[in-house]
Amino acid sequence: MKFRTAILSSCAAAFTLTSHAAFAEEGDTDSAGDIVVVGALTDVEIDREEIEVLQANDLADLFRNVPSVSVGGGVGLAQKIYVRGLEDSLLNVTIDGAPQRGTLFHHIGRVTIEPEILETVDVQAGPGEATAGFGAVGGAIRFRTRNAVDMLQDGRDIGGIAKAGWFSNDGYKLSGTLYGRIAGDIGILASYVHVNRDPYKDGDGVRQLATGAEQNLGFVKVGGELGGGHRITASYEQRRESGRFGQRPNWPVLAGDRLFEAKGKRQTAILNYGFEGDSGVGVEATGYWTRTNFSQDRFDRWGLYGAEIETYGFDVRAKLAIANHDITIGAEHRRDRVTSEYLADPAMWQPWAWDPNIGRFTEKGSLMGVYVQDHWRVADPLLISFGARYDAYDLDQKTYRTGTQSDGLSFNVGAEFEIVPGLSLNAGFAEAFRGKEIGDAFTLEKRPGRLSLSPTLRPERVDNLEGGVKYDLGGFTASAVYYEMTIRNVILDQLGRDTARPIQDAVYYENVGKFKSKGVELRAGYRTGPFSIDGYYNHYDSRLNGNRIEGYEHIALGNSMGHNWAVTAGFQPSDTFNFRASLTRVEDLNDIEVLFRESQLGFIDGTRFINKPGYTTVDLFGSWRPFGTDRLELQAAVYNLFDKRYIAHASVADYGQLGLPDYAIVSGLPEPGRNVRLTASVRF
Repeated sequence: MKFRTAILSSCAAAFTLTSHAAFAEEGDTDSAGDIVVVGALTDVEIDREEIEVLQANDLADLFRNVPSVSVGGGVGLAQKIYVRGLEDSLLNVTIDGAPQRGTLFHHIGRVTIEPEILETVDVQAGPGEATAGFGAVGGAIRFRTRNAVDMLQDGRDIGGIAKAGWFSNDGYKLSGTLYGRIAGDIGILASYVHVNRDPYKDGDGVRQLATGAEQNLGFVKVGGELGGGHRITASYEQRRESGRFGQRPNWPVLAGDRLFEAKGKRQTAILNYGFEGDSGVGVEATGYWTRTNFSQDRFDRWGLYGAEIETYGFDVRAKLAIANHDITIGAEHRRDRVTSEYLADPAMWQPWAWDPNIGRFTEKGSLMGVYVQDHWRVADPLLISFGARYDAYDLDQKTYRTGTQSDGLSFNVGAEFEIVPGLSLNAGFAEAFRGKEIGDAFTLEKRPGRLSLSPTLRPERVDNLEGGVKYDLGGFTASAVYYEMTIRNVILDQLGRDTARPIQDAVYYENVGKFKSKGVELRAGYRTGPFSIDGYYNHYDSRLNGNRIEGYEHIALGNSMGHNWAVTAGFQPSDTFNFRASLTRVEDLNDIEVLFRESQLGFIDGTRFINKPGYTTVDLFGSWRPFGTDRLELQAAVYNLFDKRYIAHASVADYGQLGLPDYAIVSGLPEPGRNVRLTASVRF
């Protein structure tokens, strides 16, 4: 647990996935309505129709057809998002503009969301424009929730949706949503979702213990258009998850292993305001508060242990349309507080504490940023984007009365040029800056007299260069992109404590070197009449100091995947029937050199090599409206049709193949085998 438990016991359209700006004449917009140019070819939007067709229940479902995004972890609580191989701790993830920050426990995921309440999901891969937000080293993911008035049928002032779903592997989902018009274009929406899952079976029919959970979500949102160009919404969401998991929920549990009660909870309150004037002047403002909790009852050692992250802040931006320029000027501020503590009887936890008088550990972070971004239409075929932002980070380790500060500038520039109708080029360069943020809650405690922050710690600085070509004409779309990213001064807590450095604690954040990633992404699609076919190919190579990254040794940094590609074919003869089939292939990734840190510290006699076997999955989706309207809709899906047993490359590799007894337990969870999902929804 607290002193690096990872050191073992000692230690769409067939998809309806639309490339942002890939097929737009004026660039495209993010969820807040901003034009996007830098990195536009690899940006993706997932819309409500796609979420419905997928019968999405978790992060893996949501992002399964997004080339730059991979999700691993098996069980929902443990799922982690990777964008171009970088872990979600290096992304700016927001819900209606509210950032989801910090890490509660490095063996569980950082992002929790219920797809049922989402309208769209926007993915920006890689550092982008100045509006991307704090710490968007690997990019940004923006979740946007549904609005009441948009859901109303014509001529109606009130409505509702009731859904019931069943999964063969293994559980059910119930949800109810009510929405109505208060006045004009102002409405109110309320949703409740309940999910109950039993432990699932992998492709070999083996029940994966401790993968079941119970989830409950309540969501309320009120607001809309006030008139005169003004709009305002306020929302509150509460999500709970509980179950009995292994000590490390993202690793398999063997028969006879102890299981521990664990609970997670997220509360988020958001206030959004917008104004759009006739004179080309606009305002966007977001205020937010989020509190996330996780507790695990380690009854065999220190008892009940809990962690909490609280975040609040604002983002305000003005938008000006002057001549051929669309200018955004903004400022944002965020405060984070992370706390972990022993919650059991002091007599139980004190033997495990380095200081028996301290049972609660706190860090606070304060971030401030200002930014400007301009999109200049130089001529009809040429759009240029350029911007800059200044960020300041202040970390205060309250319990130990120390901390660190940093600040810096980052710039971006990009261009989109239409060569001939339907064919255009896009190129961009973007920087990102990130100082040290609050740490992993379960590792805040440290030994007296030792440090968890390097005295010479420097902020991370990122360069991202990408360019490509896109084509969209006559029902055929295609794009090709190449990118290179470099992170200098990578901040990482490496596995294990270096005993040759007596001031260093078991958890010690330091600059560990340079991260470099290179990749290509190809997409193509064609649609005619009721038929469509889409596909992608994705490949990247990510290395830290020349060594390929892997999810165990480089936890909180990233992971590696083999080349992957997918093809999806769709058939939609009418609005009442829709069918699609998707094939996804992830190629072998072999001879990954691992255990550099353990070898360096003398834990083992040299590095080792592991393999990540490839896998192919086939998924089927269908929906039918028997009465020709959305009053009743029946949906069916078959995930992993051929019952393939595999560990997702976005999970930790299976270290059991090394033959080292102490590392036999290190492995990602096998993903679920065949899973048939049936859902019925009634709209009234």
